[in-house]
Amino acid sequence: MLERWTADQVLRLAPDAASQKAGSKLAAPGPWTGLGAGEICLQDAGDEGGKAAKSSVWGLCKGSGAKAYRTVVDLEGPAWSCTCPSRKLPCKHTLGLLLLWSADGVAETTDAPDWAATWLMGRQERAKQRETRQANGPADPVAAQRRADEHAAKVADGVDKLGRWLADQVSTGLAGADRTGYAPFEAMAAAMVDAQAKGLARQLRHAATRPGSGEGWPGHLLEDYAAMWLLLRAHDRLGALDENDAALAATVRTRLGWDQKTADLVRRAAEEGSAVRDHWTVLGSRDSDDDKLTRREIWLRGEKSGRTAVVMAFGSSGQAPPLALPVGARLEADLVFHDAAAPLRAHLAERHGPPEPAEVPAGCGAEAAALAYAEALRAEPWLETWPVVLSDIAAVPDVLGWRVVSSDGFWLPVDRGRAQDDALWRLAAMSGGAGMTVFGEYGARGFAPVTAWHEGRAVPL
Repeated sequence: MLERWTADQVLRLAPDAASQKAGSKLAAPGPWTGLGAGEICLQDAGDEGGKAAKSSVWGLCKGSGAKAYRTVVDLEGPAWSCTCPSRKLPCKHTLGLLLLWSADGVAETTDAPDWAATWLMGRQERAKQRETRQANGPADPVAAQRRADEHAAKVADGVDKLGRWLADQVSTGLAGADRTGYAPFEAMAAAMVDAQAKGLARQLRHAATRPGSGEGWPGHLLEDYAAMWLLLRAHDRLGALDENDAALAATVRTRLGWDQKTADLVRRAAEEGSAVRDHWTVLGSRDSDDDKLTRREIWLRGEKSGRTAVVMAFGSSGQAPPLALPVGARLEADLVFHDAAAPLRAHLAERHGPPEPAEVPAGCGAEAAALAYAEALRAEPWLETWPVVLSDIAAVPDVLGWRVVSSDGFWLPVDRGRAQDDALWRLAAMSGGAGMTVFGEYGARGFAPVTAWHEGRAVPL
């Protein structure tokens, strides 16, 4: 029997509030026919000729035209398909179907229509093809190495150009940066994109927000310049780092803009048996704009391993990324971590069942959270934030700014650059001055809340 999701879990998949409202209107039996949900057995394409089961929900929804829209959801993804013309993912029909199912409005059966089974089998076949490509490695290793060498040369040119630019900025002084505006930063960021050093471009665009941003902005801008300068000098010593500290070398490459290939990570994990299988609690999820893309960060924590991970997914600008996990749920899965001095980013390699309800995660006090960030920062000096779960915490407005306070009196400032006023007031209202569990990111500029647990329920902030 399928573990039904809650309405909150479904609505968190929506790309925007309008989709939530439209989907809720379709969460009734009236527009639907051919409804069903269950474990659908699909013929396995493997050598043993076994069968694989997919947990799914499907139905036909009456639309504006003569033909009903075919909607099917793979609950283990989750992934979805609908024949409607909407560009939003998931569309209102997908949300309506899932809401109807969550309210026990869809009967379970193993008799799926051919169109739903065909789509599910297609997903299964594509997954097998990806696994085959990952196992076989690059088709032409010589060409792959040539491309890597060309990339390295371009990045080196970009590093040299940015180094001269930073030296010029400091030698001429920072006082006039608020008058020159955004253009000089953007011009250099574009040059870094051309040099295939997109990580440096991202840091430059962040630094561009400093001038004129408030009291003390020259100091903050100089901090950004110093962090970039340290990264450039680390690039110059990559050969030595590769020999003496491979994890830190991997961090430097990632910060500069090298992508660690998922196929390589998965293949190596299979060879070394280094994938981490655990029951992972979904601590939080947040979408942000990232150079004409929508970036989704999903934080997880393993129940046995105790490790925290962030899984990233990307979608076209204005569109929800394809990966979505319900906040507050848990799922059994294999994670493959990227190489880093402070490993955090991971790839969701294989799932072993659909998400299910989870208990409120255990947390620590404010002082322990600060120490956790300090420990991670010691391993990776460019680390801006570190994910933490705080327990027995209250949000308190103060004349000097918001803060989160532990029951022992230790407190952390709130990073107002990444925490919205409405989220902070909601957090204060839910806590009512009493302690509660909150997940977020803590860094040098304070704590930014992402999720709070109120009366046992996860509430995204």
